[in-house]
Amino acid sequence: MERLRQHIEHITSLTNEEFEYIQTHFTKKRVLKNQYLLHEGDDVKNEFVVLSGLYKVFFLDEQGREYIIQFAKENWWMSDYQAFFQEKKATVFIECIEAGEVLVSTLETREKLSAELHKMEHFYRVKLTNGYVALQERIKLLLSSTPQERYEAFVKLYPDLLQGLPKKLIAEYLGVSRETLSRLYSR
Repeated sequence: MERLRQHIEHITSLTNEEFEYIQTHFTKKRVLKNQYLLHEGDDVKNEFVVLSGLYKVFFLDEQGREYIIQFAKENWWMSDYQAFFQEKKATVFIECIEAGEVLVSTLETREKLSAELHKMEHFYRVKLTNGYVALQERIKLLLSSTPQERYEAFVKLYPDLLQGLPKKLIAEYLGVSRETLSRLYSR
């Protein structure tokens, strides 16, 4: 739980008493490789903070093609946020690519901590804002950049994933074919 404290304190400081209270609202879960935390159609009750491992958030189109919305690594948050906040069914999947651990919390927890601790309300607002900015940047890249520019942005955002991640997943994230990705790699 010390990593959670460091993660929160990157944005706002906490007393020991505040953190002791906050940590009681999160549960730790081990996640195995290829295990799903969320399936399309599930009720979305949880959001997850990545402690370790690597995860992908993705959806399938009507032909079964996979589109990766995000990879999530240490200190990243993930869920189907549209479904989470609006209490709807999931439209995405979350799958573990590399085994690890996550912290699990609920919308009720988020609302309770925000109401009781202004520091947590501030923390959640900053995290949500940063996530929105990152998503907007990803959409801009997908809509208006070349495959080369998307690849360069990926390298900048996920430098540690280039060697260990299957090329198929990187290509899906970038919205390019494996052949195009191979050409980008060779440059």
